[in-house]
Amino acid sequence: MRRSRITLAAALAAALAAAPHAAAQGTSAPPSTDAAAMARARADSMRHPWTEADARFMTNMIGHHAQAIVMANLVPTHSTSNAMKILAGRIINAQRDEIVTMQTWLRDRGRPVPQVDPAGATTMSMAGHEGMAGHDHHALMPGMLTPEQLQELERAQGTEFDKLFLRYMIQHHTGATQMVSELFSSYGAGQDETVFKFASDVNVDQTTEIARMQRMLVDLLFGEPSP
Repeated sequence: MRRSRITLAAALAAALAAAPHAAAQGTSAPPSTDAAAMARARADSMRHPWTEADARFMTNMIGHHAQAIVMANLVPTHSTSNAMKILAGRIINAQRDEIVTMQTWLRDRGRPVPQVDPAGATTMSMAGHEGMAGHDHHALMPGMLTPEQLQELERAQGTEFDKLFLRYMIQHHTGATQMVSELFSSYGAGQDETVFKFASDVNVDQTTEIARMQRMLVDLLFGEPSP
């Protein structure tokens, strides 16, 4: 019998535990007290003011990225396709790095910094600000998979897993691009240099990956190389 079903909590913990040492520090370290970094952030904000929409985008995208890593971490044990494993590796590496970028931006501006705990919830940690945003909040974000969809993905194997993974990751990436559109449609948002560049990169990178995954899905469904 196949190994026991991996719970979302265990998968999230494994995703973060597998990160390189530098990335692990970025996702679990206590809030920074680096006065110089915060001073630079304040100076940047004077030139390019950030908004609550910017902070909300950076906060929510951390949880969005964390779920993509959970999904991608299933590939090595559920797929036999080298192409799928390469895709999953790209997703994991890119989104781990981006989580660190978002956490740093929030920390330097004195905002609560989401951390993914072993229970699978997102803890908002900052001196004087403690709260919990669980899966119900994350499920409201565009493209996020439901617990039932994650369980369906975890149960699949081989080619059936590959098809389901591609469909769900296309859904997930499309949600991320929608979040970028919502950010730039918010009055005054996206003026901060880091937020603008990060959101623009997310939009380009995930749109490119959506096209790649659509071609891979066509190959699986019809058995012929796509043009």
